Amino acid sequence: MIIDIKNIKRFALMCTATLVLTSCLKDKPFPLYGDKAVSQKFDFTYSKTADTLQDKTYSTFLSANGNYFVANNQGNTTYNYWPQAHTLDAFTDAYLRTKSDVYKQRMKSLLTGTYKANGNRYENDYYDDMEWLALASLRAYQATNDADYLTAAKTLWTDIKKGKNDQQGGGIAWRKSQLGYKNTPANAPAIIFAARLYQLEKNQADLDLAKELYSWLKGKLFNASGIVWDGVNSKGDGAIDKNKFTYNQGVFMGAALELYNATGDASYLNDAATNATATTKDLDIAPGGLLRNEGQGDGGLFKGILVRYLTLVALKQDVPSASRDAYVAFLKYNAETLFAKGISRPDFMVSPDWKTKPSGATDLTTQISGVTTIEAAAVLKAAGKL
Repeated sequence: MIIDIKNIKRFALMCTATLVLTSCLKDKPFPLYGDKAVSQKFDFTYSKTADTLQDKTYSTFLSANGNYFVANNQGNTTYNYWPQAHTLDAFTDAYLRTKSDVYKQRMKSLLTGTYKANGNRYENDYYDDMEWLALASLRAYQATNDADYLTAAKTLWTDIKKGKNDQQGGGIAWRKSQLGYKNTPANAPAIIFAARLYQLEKNQADLDLAKELYSWLKGKLFNASGIVWDGVNSKGDGAIDKNKFTYNQGVFMGAALELYNATGDASYLNDAATNATATTKDLDIAPGGLLRNEGQGDGGLFKGILVRYLTLVALKQDVPSASRDAYVAFLKYNAETLFAKGISRPDFMVSPDWKTKPSGATDLTTQISGVTTIEAAAVLKAAGKL
């Protein structure tokens, strides 16, 4: 994943404004949104709206050659690798919800199309990018039993494991050309993948690696407050990058949860809940209980990734019921706000700011974040949580 410097600068300005808001909210009880519905005029038909979002996303963003999904809805046809993985995950969400062959076909077309668009290979220079596609492919395999997905996932995993080295005390590097920079995006998804692959195939080496990477990640980047930092040594000085990105929290709690699922060790589940609680209460991440606007580009995807993994934690029965209820309330408020305020109709484009309608172009990343969130709400509603 290539970080857009312009987006980082814009994010810094936004954080300044957020700090001003946060100072006004510090003494308020959590959750700030309470039990009030976002709007009385909306019937929150998440499953139906998910179908519409899926169809509008497919028709709006599909490239002319049908191999990939373009960068935005206003003429930028650039191919970006990592959003394709999350688009595949979103299609898998829809397939699991509906069992419709339409989504199954879209999933397979995207896998083969990504291979072609990427130069007839799955691998690229960024370990985190490859992990996202490996995760999406493994999940698609488990949904469809199509061996092509497992082949893709294992091809990527073979390359990803080469990124582990002893610089900064361990962990997987962010990219092949910067082996000394380690971050949460390159390690937490690898842990999730390794733990899930272990549960599927019972290869002890995968579980051992997941535990090793988790020990490094928790020891290096997990804050005592329950928040995980972004990375270490990005500038070659060994310093910790203390950025509170939403998606880093999502993948950390996802990593802890999957290790609990793989081992039954309650310490991992406790870590997942600690991080989830800290995340939902953090007024920099979610001022007023609503996940902040992290811009478009790469940042457009961040909220959806957090929602995906927080939903899994919220549905885990082994998590204390009071905590699960709090996570569901948080997810409910965010889904309702997005549904009522952050989606334009009738085109069903998504805003990076979930409390306002989109203006100008919508990036694929932003769109998929919204689709993921509405799909997650549909899962919660089907489970009787919303």
